[in-house]
Amino acid sequence: MDHTPLDPSQLSPAAQRALGPGPGRMMVARGMMPLPPADNLAVLYQLSLDSDTTLVNAARVTSIGLPEKLLAGTLGDPKLDARIIHFFALLALDKASVFDAVVMNAATADQTVATMVARCGAREVDLVATNEQRLLRHPEIIGAMYMNRRARMSTVDRVVELAVRNNVRVPGLAAWDEIARSLQGGPATPEDDAAFAAAVTAEEDASLTSGSAEEVPPEVEEGKEGKEGKEGEGGEERKQLIVQVTACELRGSEVFLSAAAGTEQGVTKAWKAELVKTNDPRAPSIPGGEVVVLRVDRAHIIGKVRLPLEHVQGAPWVRLYLKEESISTLVRRATIGNAQDRDELIRSPIRTVAMAAVKSPAVKDVEVARWAGNQNLIADVIAYISGQREWTKMYGVKVSLCRNPKTPVVESSRMLPFLHERDLTALSKSKAVSSALVANARKLLMNRRSTGGGPRR
Repeated sequence: MDHTPLDPSQLSPAAQRALGPGPGRMMVARGMMPLPPADNLAVLYQLSLDSDTTLVNAARVTSIGLPEKLLAGTLGDPKLDARIIHFFALLALDKASVFDAVVMNAATADQTVATMVARCGAREVDLVATNEQRLLRHPEIIGAMYMNRRARMSTVDRVVELAVRNNVRVPGLAAWDEIARSLQGGPATPEDDAAFAAAVTAEEDASLTSGSAEEVPPEVEEGKEGKEGKEGEGGEERKQLIVQVTACELRGSEVFLSAAAGTEQGVTKAWKAELVKTNDPRAPSIPGGEVVVLRVDRAHIIGKVRLPLEHVQGAPWVRLYLKEESISTLVRRATIGNAQDRDELIRSPIRTVAMAAVKSPAVKDVEVARWAGNQNLIADVIAYISGQREWTKMYGVKVSLCRNPKTPVVESSRMLPFLHERDLTALSKSKAVSSALVANARKLLMNRRSTGGGPRR
């Protein structure tokens, strides 16, 4: 909200006198002149916009130091100007009674509430969520709640469901379609609240966001990116649980892995599980004669496996240490979580989750360059990256996309003229990408050599 001066003619006589020329202005700015509470706030707000910086600084210091009880009682007045409410609400955001008075005041501007709810705690978010009329009138409030890491998952799910039910699209959330669809997996539970709170407070891994997107990521340049695992045989009916490993972390002698699971109808839930590491990459036999085979290397466990549903809990080598997470929780983690969350959830076989990760506002260019060459990601993620011009203008992203067979041929062909001769030569000999792209690369290479030209700029 813009802080514009008040109309002096609309102020009380006492406030007009206090703002008149003379030493009285500095007395008011320092809180030394007795005025009714509403007049005091109006005068301090007006002085905070004065051209005299001394007055402005004094008025601000006085405003910050006003008693909580006085502010709470005055800012709840429905006759108070919305600009005054906005100014003092942000100065006293950490005072619970002031927050409650402002949020419950019908005169408070919707923009003020949106600004406040983005910075407050879980209790305050819950209070804002009770005013459904305001949320639907100004859906930016819902967006601010969603992006607030302190907001409970159960509260966020409730307001998102409200918007979806009333056909309201929340602006400012690039992954809104994924967020809306995530509710089909069921609402969040108190366990999800705890799991989400623990996940978003984890420390950032700087190694995932360091580097330059203009350079070809080493794992792509050296051909180390894994191939997509094949789905194992087995299983008949709904008793079969499909488990797809999506990420893992080495902790001492154990490998902790993230897995998405569902029935033959599709992947719908996600679990955290742990696999005791052995010298043999084959897991021990499961009761019933089936053997689960996972490809294990230093950083990844890749592949789809099937387990009889009744054996998951009791299998000695698979222990569920966290209850299933709702899809909405995963989507929110992917949207506002840290680099580790994105690195894990971008690999999810659940399209809604993976697309939320790639659309996260926190994504760094170097992450995109690394993802662009990952053949294990779903095709929709690669297609989305290839369609974002602010990403594809970076050289490392161009090379990674051209080497990824999941990149639409139309997009990869568009990037070929920008590749250096070394990368174009490697692509012309590649057996991993489509024959059409290889042919285009060879043709372009021949033209360059015959004309002495170079890559486009």
